[in-house]
This record gives sequence, C-alpha cells and structure tokens, in this order.
Amino acid sequence: MTRVAVLGAGTMGHALALVYALGGHEVRLTDNSMAMLDKAGGLMETALASLVEAGEAPESCTAEWLQNQVTRLPTLAETLEDAELVVEAIVENPEAKRTLYAEVDRIAPADAVIASNTSYLDPFPLIPERRLTRSLIMHWYTPPYLVDLVDIVASPQCESTTVEWAAGLVSAMGKVPLVMKTFVPGYIANRIQSAIHAEVYRLIDEGVATAEEIDTAVVHGLALRIPIVAVMAKADFTGLPLLQHALRNATYQPPPPSEKSDTLDKLIAEGRTGVMAGKGYYDWDADTQKLFAARDRRLMALKKAMREIGTMAGATRATE
Repeated sequence: MTRVAVLGAGTMGHALALVYALGGHEVRLTDNSMAMLDKAGGLMETALASLVEAGEAPESCTAEWLQNQVTRLPTLAETLEDAELVVEAIVENPEAKRTLYAEVDRIAPADAVIASNTSYLDPFPLIPERRLTRSLIMHWYTPPYLVDLVDIVASPQCESTTVEWAAGLVSAMGKVPLVMKTFVPGYIANRIQSAIHAEVYRLIDEGVATAEEIDTAVVHGLALRIPIVAVMAKADFTGLPLLQHALRNATYQPPPPSEKSDTLDKLIAEGRTGVMAGKGYYDWDADTQKLFAARDRRLMALKKAMREIGTMAGATRATE
C-alpha cells in the first residue's frame, strides 16, 4: 500500500483518487476550491457504483469503503503529510503548476515521488531541481478507472529505479504503462487525437460537416475497426503498397496545427463549455453524475466485449 496525495479534485483528480483507492492505496485528495472538493465525493461514489454494478469492482467497495479509503482534505499540508506519491492533477497552466510545485517542495517528504498528470506541458522545468531525481509524468486518460493506458516519462535526472517503481505500481493496478523514451507534448495517443481535432475543427469551421455528422462518421466508420486492428495493424491488412500509392498520389493535405477555431471560440463565449455546463457542441442533461454514469456503463460493456473478442494489434494481437 502506498500513501498517495492527489492534488486537484477536478475531472481527472477525483477519478485518479478513485483509481488509486481501487488499487489498494491510501489516498488523500485536496483542491483549492471547496466546492470542487465537495462535488468530487459524489462523482467518485457514482463512478464506483457503476463499476460495482458492472462487476468491475468488488461488491465490498461501497460508499462507506470509499470514504475510508479516500480522505478529502482542505489544506495542502494535511494532504502531503507522509505522502509517498504526490499526484499533480491541476489546470494546464505553467505558473499555477510552478507555484504548486514550490509548495510541494516545501512541505512534502524528501523522498516522495512527484508524478504530474500533465497532457501537453513539460513540467520538469517547473519542478525544483532537487526534486527532479524522483519526478516523472504519469499521464492517465479520461476516465482513468476505465481507460488502462498510462504514459510514463522520466525527468532527465530521474533515477531509473523510480521509473521502474512507477511502472510496477501501474501494472499492479491492472493498467498498461507505456514508458516513453523522452517527453513529447501529447505523448502518442493525444498526438493522434490532436491530429483528428485539427481536421474536425476545420470541417466544422468551413461548414463542411456538423458535430453530429462528424460523430456519425467516426462511430460508424473508424470506431468499429480501431479496437480490433488499431492503426498500424490496419495498414498491414490494407496492404502497404496501396498506402504507398495513396501517399504518392495524394490530392489533399491535412490542415496544419492551429491555435484557434472560430466555432470553438464562439461556443465558449456563449457559455457552452461542455458536459459540466450542460451544453457544448450538444445539449446535455443537467445531471452530470447521470451523464458520467451513462458513459461509464457503455465503456464497461465495450471493455467486457473486447476481453472476449481480443485485438489483432500490438503485443496482444490474436492469431486464431
């Protein structure tokens, strides 16, 4: 059992607290917003109930068990006391992270491992130098209690034993660690997702397709094949000469990275910021716990099906 301090109780933070709790660890959770910290309790309970109902967590994992396993605390000092692993899951703002890391450096035990959940920022220049030998990235995907991939990136000064320890911790929780050779913003999965987003924003901004039409194309075109043959295995099934021919005779160039989307900016200006606001590209039910539970039930059903079906991509590809 590891004493884990999770800093930030938002979309990722509360879910990570639940993941570590399910992994048998003692968890403390804090946030600079008491409202967010209060809301985290209900979100964790809802997610846990869905996991238990689907058989993805033991029936003994009740709301009472969760309260004993995850302690929500109002101060950083209480949260960091005796922590062995410090999970940073706050906003992707470099100055906010720098300020938090300075406080962690001042308060946390000297031998604590610092793990950032950052998606795109390089956190290592923001972390006090004396902490870098035990600092790394452990990047999870939403929702982390269902999505198994965890990107692990060591700081340039990080000890190899710390990386091995982190990868072992992830594996022991039934997750899939992917140790990267070096930090690249977005890692692998998020970089591929960013390329999709660039194309999607262009299609919407130019009026080529609506959000509904894009999701229809993805669900009924891409999504069925990706779990089975992913991307590179699909290339083999397609036949590499055909792909080579397509590259050499391409008449379309994907859009370059852009810092803005007019449609996205307009939605945000209108307060349509996503599920938590009840509206984004779509109009959503105001009950966010109900929405997350519905999403999680579908993801769990898919995971169960995929365990039976198997994949033909990567190290676990099927040959029968």
